[in-house]
Amino acid sequence: MSVDHPCVVTLSHRSKPRVLFSGDQLVEVDLPAGTRVMYAKPPMDGLPDPDAAVRYALNHPLGDEPLYAKLRPGMRVTIAIDDLSMPLPMMKSPDNRARVLGPVIKMLDEAGVEDIELIIATAFHRPMSAKEIKHIVGSTTFDRFWPDKLYNHDAERPGGLTHLGTTADGIEVEINARAASSDLVIYVNLTFVSMNGGYKSMGTGLVGYKTLRGHHNPSTIRKTDSYMDPKRSHLASKMEGVGRLIEDKLDVFHIETTVNNRMFDKALDFLTKNEDELTKIEGRALKALVRTLKILPQPARQAIFERFPAPYEMTGVFAGECEAVHDAILHLVYKQHCVPITGQADIVVFPIPYISPYNVGAYLNPLLVSVMAEGYMHNLHRGVPLLKKGGTMIIMHPCSDKFDPDQHAAYVEFFHKLLPQTRDAMELHKRFERIFSKNPAYIQMYRTGSAYHPVHPFYMWYWGENGRQHRGRLIVVGADNAYVPSILGYEMASTMSEALRMARETSPADPSITCFRLSPIMMADVTPAPAATQFGVSKA
Repeated sequence: MSVDHPCVVTLSHRSKPRVLFSGDQLVEVDLPAGTRVMYAKPPMDGLPDPDAAVRYALNHPLGDEPLYAKLRPGMRVTIAIDDLSMPLPMMKSPDNRARVLGPVIKMLDEAGVEDIELIIATAFHRPMSAKEIKHIVGSTTFDRFWPDKLYNHDAERPGGLTHLGTTADGIEVEINARAASSDLVIYVNLTFVSMNGGYKSMGTGLVGYKTLRGHHNPSTIRKTDSYMDPKRSHLASKMEGVGRLIEDKLDVFHIETTVNNRMFDKALDFLTKNEDELTKIEGRALKALVRTLKILPQPARQAIFERFPAPYEMTGVFAGECEAVHDAILHLVYKQHCVPITGQADIVVFPIPYISPYNVGAYLNPLLVSVMAEGYMHNLHRGVPLLKKGGTMIIMHPCSDKFDPDQHAAYVEFFHKLLPQTRDAMELHKRFERIFSKNPAYIQMYRTGSAYHPVHPFYMWYWGENGRQHRGRLIVVGADNAYVPSILGYEMASTMSEALRMARETSPADPSITCFRLSPIMMADVTPAPAATQFGVSKA
């Protein structure tokens, strides 16, 4: 008999309803007995003295010289910094990146380095606001360098990119001109999930369209088994080629950090727990929050979760050569995130929360709902996918036809004009992507406003491509309209019971069901069940 991990609960007839995110609502859902529900691991302990750990990492790097040994007066140094897409939600001050930047800049000052610039490595993400940048770099660094020496990467600035060469895969590599002309580039990561960090940092964050189109395309995604397992990711392989070429040309010193999964402060910590194990006080608090969210308007609901940054704690920091540093960080990321589970499921339930890497400060629009379901949540696995090939995916989200006009202007046209013509990612790529990439109005909004680049919605659609190719049906529970699901090619159900009934129509008898309760972040570390059994043997 297989034994589930403590974070995998098999429901009995006496189990309480599960409380799942559906956008910025919390919904009580009765799942049938025998359903496995996955919960995140408890938060790892944070480092007892993160500032000392940063100093140690800089002076005892992996596979490289100490940072102080690489510095000399008169040299040109560029510091590249991960943007706000991670962690989610935003981290309480001080952010890991601020903790790193303080001692790094002090070391540069002591070495007589005066030509220093800091670049937020946004790639085609929206520019960060001054307030957001100040939060992640810290007030001291912000006040000293903003705005002339601390700024967002602009992939469309005329003359702003330098061509470094072409990879063996034929990808043209263009990188931020300031970084290309530097004697030393220092990259500061906050690696929240295992697809980030490593070679991806330089090969995505500081490049332009010629480089991004080489790996952000549907053919690459279709050959990728999981974004979160680099050894099985064709996407990671291509980005590694770009990163290696960059690091052959430039001296890059990597500093990667990671955090635990302490997503909620004590006031909302009950949201991470197994409903059957809540105290009476926690149970009452949960029911009160569910009732409150039902009566509040949407902006107020989202504000409840966004108002308080997450109390994440630094769990690791390593510096030096790219691969050595990233391998050490991945070990910690997997230790925190990976929940072992045996056997795939015929039906997987994915509650879709209010937030993703691409809607910080905005509503989770319909295209991003699809990205979360078929892109991120489907890919939050090692080994084999949690869902069996051709199985049914059930998601929970209102799917409101709502787009932020400042951040997601190009998304509106993509969703309402292009998807009704075709949902085929290859056709969208061939017919429309280049046209959008040159749209002057959208480019201006990216460069001087707060918009994502005009090809970003294409990348978001591609991001769900391996999930779409893998799953059979997708049923959305709780949609407030029929239009959005029809555009996305989804079926609709008003309740979870109805969705499960629909799913059983095309599933084996007594289908296996797993609920991936994403709150906080986790990964399914899936081991295939023995050929003669299903995971349901745990009922014995």
